[in-house]
Amino acid sequence: MVPTSEPDDVQSLGYEQARDELVEVVRRLETGGTSLEEALALWERGEALAACCQTWLDGARDRLDAARRTASDAGATTGTPRG
Repeated sequence: MVPTSEPDDVQSLGYEQARDELVEVVRRLETGGTSLEEALALWERGEALAACCQTWLDGARDRLDAARRTASDAGATTGTPRG
């Protein structure tokens, strides 16, 4: 069965949803038994899902970096030792 949704809808998925669907796409590709057209559609969907997951992870990394900078700046301002 080819996914019914287009890659454009991937942007509305949360990280866990995209990751879980990506795992399923990879499983289906690895087990084979699909037509060339289905395999290509799955591959394209997987690429979109992987990009979505990477966007979520990059955003999380940016937030952590910003929080660390804020904590570091606060420590420098108050004279609290940094750790």
